[in-house]
Amino acid sequence: MAHLLLHARFLPRDTARHHRKHILAVLKESLQEANLQPSDIDCIAFTKGPGMGAPLAAVAVVARTLAQLWNRPMVAVNHCVGHIEMGRLVTGAGNPTVLYVSGGNTQVISYLERRYRIFGETIDIAVGNCLDRFARVLKISNDPSPGYNIEQMAKRGKKLLELPYTVKGMDVSFSGILSYIEDATPTMLAAGECTAEDLCFSLQETVFAMLVEVTERAMAHCSSQEVMIVGGVACESHIAPSSFTRDVGKCIIVHINMIPLYPSSTFSGKSIHTPPKYSYFDAI
Repeated sequence: MAHLLLHARFLPRDTARHHRKHILAVLKESLQEANLQPSDIDCIAFTKGPGMGAPLAAVAVVARTLAQLWNRPMVAVNHCVGHIEMGRLVTGAGNPTVLYVSGGNTQVISYLERRYRIFGETIDIAVGNCLDRFARVLKISNDPSPGYNIEQMAKRGKKLLELPYTVKGMDVSFSGILSYIEDATPTMLAAGECTAEDLCFSLQETVFAMLVEVTERAMAHCSSQEVMIVGGVACESHIAPSSFTRDVGKCIIVHINMIPLYPSSTFSGKSIHTPPKYSYFDAI
C-alpha cells in the first residue's frame, strides 16, 4: 500500500489486491485475539455495500468460502448500518441521532418506527472525499490518512478564510467549496495571502460547521439528547462534544466511535479501542 499512501488515493483494484493479500492473516489474528475457534462462530457477517465493488467482491468471496467451509449461514450487512450498530455496542449509546461521515458517505440518520431514516445527506460528494481531494492539491501524505494530516496542519493555522458554505435544509454540498479552494490555493499561496496551514484550518472549520448545523437540526426534530459520530472522519478529534452548542436545556451526550487508526483515540476523556470480538466481524 506504500504507493497508495504516497499519492493519497485508494484505487479499487489496488485496494482489492491488498484485501486479498492480508485477509487470511487478519482472520487468524482476530480469532486468536478473541480466543475463538471456528466452532464458536454462529454466522459469517460481511459488508455487502455500499462501497467500492472490487474490494467488496474480494471480501464476499472469502466470506462465502468460510461459510461453506465452516457450514455457517452468511449475513449481508449494510455498510452504514454496520458502522451505527458497532458504534452503539462500543459506546453504549441508546437511540442517538447519527452523523455518519466517511470518505464515501455523509448522512444524518435517526432510528424511528423500526427503521433507519435519513434526515439529511450530501447532495454531491462526501466530506471525506472533499478532504482527500484537497490533500492531493497540497500533496499531503495519506499516512495514516489525509484527514488526520489536514487536522494536524489546521492546528497551526491562524487565519480563517471565507469559503463557500452550502447548507440546503437538511442537506449539505461539498463540491462547491472543494472547487473554490482547489482553484484558489495555487494563487493564494504564490501571492503569500495565506499558508497551507491556514487553508487546512479554513476548510476544516467550514465543512465541520456545516455538519454540526444539520446534525443539530435533526436532533431538534427528533428531540434527541444524544449524537453519535461514526465513520472514518469520526477519527478526527476536531469533531468534539464542544462543537455541539444547541441550547436544549439539557446536556448533549456526544458518542464518537473512533476507529483505532492512531496509537490512542479519545472518547469522552477515555481511551477507547475496538474489542477483538468486534474486530473479527469488522474484518470480514
